[in-house]
Amino acid sequence: MTGLDARGIRFAHGARMILDGVDITAPDGAVTALLGPNGSGKSTLLRLIAGTLRGELEALSLDGSSLPEMRRRARAQRVALVEQEWAPAEGMTGRDIVGLGRLPHRGWLSFDDQETDAAITDAALMRAGAFEFAERDGATLSGGERQRLNLARALAQQPQLLLCDEPTNHLDIRAQLDALALLRSLADDGMTVVAALHDLNHAAAFADRIVVVADGHVQAAGSPAEVLTRELIFRVWQVDTEVLVRPGSDRPLIVFDTAPVLVR
Repeated sequence: MTGLDARGIRFAHGARMILDGVDITAPDGAVTALLGPNGSGKSTLLRLIAGTLRGELEALSLDGSSLPEMRRRARAQRVALVEQEWAPAEGMTGRDIVGLGRLPHRGWLSFDDQETDAAITDAALMRAGAFEFAERDGATLSGGERQRLNLARALAQQPQLLLCDEPTNHLDIRAQLDALALLRSLADDGMTVVAALHDLNHAAAFADRIVVVADGHVQAAGSPAEVLTRELIFRVWQVDTEVLVRPGSDRPLIVFDTAPVLVR
């Protein structure tokens, strides 16, 4: 298949098995939302796919090419990871930070492509809504402003596969919707996008495919309408809901019961 194909992923932290034989596929030109309770291994899974964390796996490929067999630089030209939290070094401007995304594409001793890199960096700042932070010291920015720069850095990397760990982290409501709309537009341009999210309605509204991970295994995978059922949500999150259908679409709209659920 084209896109991401990961099979048999296992990862343990000490005696605790966090991921135990997880399979995940994410097609090209689509947003795949990765859902699950806190501690279910979503961030770990993204880092294993990105290659920033080592674990056991049977197969991991992107558009048919094995990612583990690639050199680090070649893999970084194809895969970008936007992490939840990061702290830029003091004195680095927003443009400096986003320009780091160009490093995998530069020759070791060549500065021939500086104009191209600068143009791509500025375009990434614009598309991520972060151009106003280009000359700001990254260490002085808020969490939400840093998150936009982090997303812009990943865009400057020009990846085939974009992995986002809570891309709406620290963002206000408008900025959250802008970030999700950006992921949607990137997928519409042909990119493979995998985003770990907490908000089920965000996943229902923006994702083409949903993968739910809990207790070390994939609990469900498919379209939002197939996966986000009242039964699945209660089984995984122990929350009662009413699942409606958004007007004019087949996408679910989830209404949460505000009464507490007592888990025996």
